[in-house]
Amino acid sequence: MLTLPAVRAAHFEGVGTINAVRRLLEYGWDKDSPPLMQARRVLFRLLAEDDDPAYLFEFGGKASPDEDMVHRGRLILREAAAAALAQAGYEGDPRLRGAARRILDRINDFLRSPLGERPWIRVGNQHLLPAEATPPSIYALNMLAHMPLFCTEHAEVMDRIYQWLIQPLPRQEIIQLLGRHTAVQHHLVMGDPLPHRNAADADVAGALSWLELMARLGYLNRNDNWSKLFDRFLDDCDAGAVWHPHRGLHAVKSTNPFVWSAYPLEDELAGDERWTDVTFRLGLIARLAGRTIEVV
Repeated sequence: MLTLPAVRAAHFEGVGTINAVRRLLEYGWDKDSPPLMQARRVLFRLLAEDDDPAYLFEFGGKASPDEDMVHRGRLILREAAAAALAQAGYEGDPRLRGAARRILDRINDFLRSPLGERPWIRVGNQHLLPAEATPPSIYALNMLAHMPLFCTEHAEVMDRIYQWLIQPLPRQEIIQLLGRHTAVQHHLVMGDPLPHRNAADADVAGALSWLELMARLGYLNRNDNWSKLFDRFLDDCDAGAVWHPHRGLHAVKSTNPFVWSAYPLEDELAGDERWTDVTFRLGLIARLAGRTIEVV
């Protein structure tokens, strides 16, 4: 469901269904086109609040996973499927709205609990998240970003999520204690991944993905730092409003797995096509943030 094709794979061989769906949506495919309609059934099935191991896909492995790991895998796939369905335009579907409400309730309960202030526990020489910690994931944020009416209905919780996102990232790796196991939880968002200019320069595609996400959630204009970083990207555009890298002439690349579905959309990153994706994203973010778009 969430696997990515190898760097040298031809025609996206090995891509998981959820990532494939989101990629097609970025290309502009309609949600009622045959490929997306075929994927729709299993995505809605993944929204169910059960721990059926038959729907673990790549999280199942060869051995029979225990209850805690089954719960983890289903939770990740549930939120990722919800993000894909929201992006496809199913905000009004009661199945998605129900799943979104349950996801948001879990996040809200966590943020309002003592764990929201002190989420880490010490186990041996490690600081871990306890099993009951449910901070927002990148998938939950993407789901909410494509459900504006739903977010308006839950404005108080959305403000609480914003306060969580602007706090400094922890220095330690995000590892959660799950029964007898520990698991790295890279999909969980524990703070601001874009606190300064160096972070934006280190992963331009990741930075733009975050800024777009914040714009869709209505957070970009509330945050001076993110707004200034966005303005800096705009400053790197030439007289024709085409973006060029701050340094060098190499195409932007990223190893961030969470940006794959949206970047790059160009087939070839040579010549002027190197700047198309970033230029497009800057225009999109500006429009989402309510800025005036000047046609050049």
